[in-house]
Amino acid sequence: MRAPSRMAIAVRRPDGKIVVDARELSSLKDRYPILKWPVIRGMVNFIETLLVGFKSLMDSAEMSGEQAALEEYKPSKFEKMIADKTGKKAEDVMMLFALVLALGLAVLFFVVLPALLTGLLKSWITNRFVLGLIEGAIRLAIFLCYLILVTKIRDIQRVFEYHGAEHKTIHCYEHGEELNVSNARKYSTLHPRCGTAFLLVVMVVGIVVFSALSWDNVVLRIVMKILLLPFVAGVSYEIIRWAGKTSWPCVRFIMFPGLMLQRLTTREPDDGQLEVAIRAFVEAAGIAEEEIHGAECDGSFEARVCNS
Repeated sequence: MRAPSRMAIAVRRPDGKIVVDARELSSLKDRYPILKWPVIRGMVNFIETLLVGFKSLMDSAEMSGEQAALEEYKPSKFEKMIADKTGKKAEDVMMLFALVLALGLAVLFFVVLPALLTGLLKSWITNRFVLGLIEGAIRLAIFLCYLILVTKIRDIQRVFEYHGAEHKTIHCYEHGEELNVSNARKYSTLHPRCGTAFLLVVMVVGIVVFSALSWDNVVLRIVMKILLLPFVAGVSYEIIRWAGKTSWPCVRFIMFPGLMLQRLTTREPDDGQLEVAIRAFVEAAGIAEEEIHGAECDGSFEARVCNS
């Protein structure tokens, strides 16, 4: 669970106990006011969220008790060499490598592949905006296929159940109710400020921004798209931020596809998962458990709950 200046990781260990790691957060925006400007703040948030998410994954593995199993494992010569060369644990280095690989695959499938496939059509279609729409449709199709496939994996299904618990907890808080399992249970697993909706907005904004790029050189277009990704993320952040603060019917209509997409990325959680989400929220908010009655919410909470 992440608040503006504090975050908490809640993990249920194999013995059933919930352990929590709460810490203060600092941002470059606190040191450099210019980074709080619109669009720029979204770019900073995008990068910082990636870094925080990566560190949270490593920390949650330790908290869940998996670290004990790792300590009993005898490292190979290759792993010892990595540790000697980098001065870090081999598993930390491999986790970083996995993150870089994941980002590389994301760029390959969501940036490079759609551009190459659409580039094959430029001999017949000369309008760059039409080509951009086709490229965006291909990217969206790849994204939807990816989501549908990963929902078949049991471990991912549990992640999506925790995702639903996150949203129910935040809904409960925003509606001013006491934070407990029975109160949170009745709320929806869908939330307008979800990261899934953000990804969909990124794709739509990307179609508009990338339509200004030339198709004369597909490789150069791909490079420019990668360089413009932080800007696209910044604009998308402002749209989500604005949409979360308005109740205009037209805005709800525009954000409706993002809510429907969450039907793929959220599941109904069980009571134990709701307990973990609530515990993470309480720690991130920095309030005592006896004081977890509803309060006004500024819409700045994000949940990051994990399970072993």
